[in-house]
Amino acid sequence: MREKTFVLAPDSFKESMTAKEVCIAMEKGLRSVYPSARYIHVPMADGGEGTVQSLIDASGGQIHQLEVTGPLGQPVTAAYGILGDGVTAAIEMASASGIQLVRREERNPLLTTTYGTGELIRACLDQGIRKIIIGIGGSATNDGGAGMAQALGARLLDESGTELPRGGGALSCLAMIDTTHMDARLQEVELIVACDVTNPLCGQQGASAVFGPQKGATPEMVVQLDGALSHYADIIQSQLGRAARDIPGAGAAGGLGAGLLTFTRATLRRGIEIVIEYTGLRDKLAEADIVFTGEGGMDFQTKFGKTPHGVAVAAKAAGKPVIAVTGHMGEGIETLYDEGIDAIFGIIPRTAGLDELLAQGPYNVQRTMENIARTLRLLD
Repeated sequence: MREKTFVLAPDSFKESMTAKEVCIAMEKGLRSVYPSARYIHVPMADGGEGTVQSLIDASGGQIHQLEVTGPLGQPVTAAYGILGDGVTAAIEMASASGIQLVRREERNPLLTTTYGTGELIRACLDQGIRKIIIGIGGSATNDGGAGMAQALGARLLDESGTELPRGGGALSCLAMIDTTHMDARLQEVELIVACDVTNPLCGQQGASAVFGPQKGATPEMVVQLDGALSHYADIIQSQLGRAARDIPGAGAAGGLGAGLLTFTRATLRRGIEIVIEYTGLRDKLAEADIVFTGEGGMDFQTKFGKTPHGVAVAAKAAGKPVIAVTGHMGEGIETLYDEGIDAIFGIIPRTAGLDELLAQGPYNVQRTMENIARTLRLLD
């Protein structure tokens, strides 16, 4: 009998396992029943947390650490990755400018800055990188990417010619954008931005109104921030000739989407599509008998750009069956059966505290995969 080939393409199980660790646990469970099978690991992500690690793991790249400016100006240690090809880098802006870096009582999007994200981009340029993949979820900021631009050499000036302080609130005083001294290497580097939201920069569906309250904005601050971003968009249009205000995704990460489109050679793409491309998933699917995916929690929202859905769509295009495992099976999970996932298995064996379940994640994945494998063996 020909031994099977299994493609293992999960996302991370947040706070429990990286995607690579999930792959290892999956293989251990399957290998107890299929010891001679071929196992192809493809650690996945959807453009959010874990994307850099997944791309590094999948390509044999390397993680680098760098001290940068945090959201409120404090030094933080951020990470970026250089993929195995040596010319492509991956950044998660949340590593430098994320909401997890600011204590809840200190969150203030009038003041928070994307300056540290710009420093990460500059570090990639210093490494001779030709292409940068940047995930822009989880931000603490609402500055339209102004801080990022400042870190890369742009000068944002008020009417007196004084450099604006960092933060979204200061943009209401913007009179001039001077790009004379922006890093010239930006014109030689392609930025691919993982962006799964379609919000414009301003207005009722814009960055401030939709995402500002999550970052500590009061209703009064939302109005102030939206007005500041609107003014910023007007200055960009009049002085730089760039119309970023209404582009879908411009409002992502507090307007960082707009900033990247304005000041760099950036294009916005869905996160899962980027990861599928750079992990070579489609080519690897061609060899699969069965594809396994999963993530820490799955529900009806999984079909809106999450990893298991993206893997399932790609697998179905290749005519391959898909089985998913998950820690939490949420509301509406049955809708995923119409989206290309053939079966979903929960890994939690009993009621326990969250910390215990997170710690037992690798064993529970392994045990569940062994049970799945035993069922498959009956059908061989």
